Amino acid sequence: MDVLYYGEVGIGSPEQTMTVDFDTGSADLWCSSCKSSQFNSPRSSTYRDTGKPFSVEYGSGSVSGHLAQDVVRLGNTAVKSQYFGAVNEESEDFTDSPHSGVMAGMAFSSIASSGQKTYFENLIDQGSVKVPIFSFHLARHQEHGSQVRSSFGLPLCIGCYDSSKFTGAFTWLPLVSKTYWSVSMTGFSAKGASMNALSQTLIGAIDTGTTLIYVPPRIASQFYAQIPGSEPASQYGEGFFQYPCKADAELKLRIGFNNKGFDWNVKDFNLGRTGKGSHMCVGAILGVNDGFPDDLAIIGDVFLKSCELHHPLPSFGTRENVELTI
Repeated sequence: MDVLYYGEVGIGSPEQTMTVDFDTGSADLWCSSCKSSQFNSPRSSTYRDTGKPFSVEYGSGSVSGHLAQDVVRLGNTAVKSQYFGAVNEESEDFTDSPHSGVMAGMAFSSIASSGQKTYFENLIDQGSVKVPIFSFHLARHQEHGSQVRSSFGLPLCIGCYDSSKFTGAFTWLPLVSKTYWSVSMTGFSAKGASMNALSQTLIGAIDTGTTLIYVPPRIASQFYAQIPGSEPASQYGEGFFQYPCKADAELKLRIGFNNKGFDWNVKDFNLGRTGKGSHMCVGAILGVNDGFPDDLAIIGDVFLKSCELHHPLPSFGTRENVELTI
């Protein structure tokens, strides 16, 4: 169902392999129960417990434990003394997750709960990547297929991009701040360039660790108002909407960043029918209350995996002026 994209990372000496979620929406690496079957800290000769407390609270879910250091390897890259959270308490949100940790070193250390540099920042500092970029390829509706060339089976390429996964030229977008991979979101439409659900610019956070797209409730309402017959679908939770499935044929989904429009496929917007034989389908855009900032949009995988169809895949670069490529 394309809910989560994850892969393997090696920790310790000798190396122990565990699975992690590669998340551009946070900045801490942590492993769940570092005495688990995937990673047993006493078996690593390079493991060090700092004794300092560690905790992270996400949009949904939280973890806590203590801060540790060890050798961390991702693909053909490695950091000798990478800080990470050795987690022994998780909220129920992580109970059914197939991965054993979150590789959240893909945002910037300015938002890291650990207060330490991220894995990617350490790679740049030690000169381990020829070019300070990383890129993602997210496949649709298949267990395997998100791998990129020279990435050892990972859904991302460290210090590189896979030219076989896209056509055309890159579009560089300046970041709003060096925190999340946030850009100026200037358009949001179900009808292409002819309509816009935004009356003001939003901060669009590009987040590989989020499945759907989250916006303020008023923005969600204005977006679905462009699709005749749309209505709230509270049976699936607050903020969900349903719309006539037949509308798919006429939708021209578009998101604007920095006044540049990017189309995305309706296959990724339509989450399925509300029931067997139903003529209504559930949309992938949610309106979020509970203190969600009124100027923020979290752009998740339903848009990012669509980029491979129309535009170059997102390639996140830390150039001097720090920009995002789509």
